[in-house]
Amino acid sequence: MPDFTIETTYHLPVFRCRTYAADTLDAACRAAIDDDSWDIAEKDFGSSGPAHVTGIWDGTHAAYAGPPLQIPQQFDEPVHRRARHFEILLGLLKMLFDDIRAARPASPEWLTRSAWAVARGEAILAGDQDPKEPIDLPKPSHVLVRLQEAGVRDAIAAVLEVDPSFRGLTPEAVTDDEVHAACVSIATTMDFSDVLGSAEFQAALSAIRSAHRRLASD
Repeated sequence: MPDFTIETTYHLPVFRCRTYAADTLDAACRAAIDDDSWDIAEKDFGSSGPAHVTGIWDGTHAAYAGPPLQIPQQFDEPVHRRARHFEILLGLLKMLFDDIRAARPASPEWLTRSAWAVARGEAILAGDQDPKEPIDLPKPSHVLVRLQEAGVRDAIAAVLEVDPSFRGLTPEAVTDDEVHAACVSIATTMDFSDVLGSAEFQAALSAIRSAHRRLASD
């Protein structure tokens, strides 16, 4: 069984509290960043970063005695993994932007790389190793319903027409901001699980009937 010398590291935050006189908040922050005096610094052990691997060497007590081995990315510092993944996602976004600007569907390369990027992002959040390529593309999803603010506007007019409790209130009195906030509230709080489950069941029945008719006609 081979031996490996592993160097692990964790970052310990050091902080200080000092008062700065400045014309603006930005100027005060800049003065604090540029201040090189840390004579009143304290260590924040409760906020130390996670342990991560910073060096690997082949052999016993071999640290810095030879060329280091490649560190598996899952053992790198999480903030570095996230930073590298940000660069990947930015590149994919640029590719998608070019496709949209050229008015053509997203390329198969973009879809494949995006599926891998999503899987890698989930692995980073879970602290797992990077997925191996290629990644199976996720099954397509379908928009079941879309809440349109224009439709809500029409509903407001209809309600005010028949509901006497809002007598004196006109549709124009309801602002666009109020309509938007109401739509966001409903979209984020309303439970559509029963509707979605029913739609999935109906879609399953429709697919089964289609398959049954196809096989019966063969």
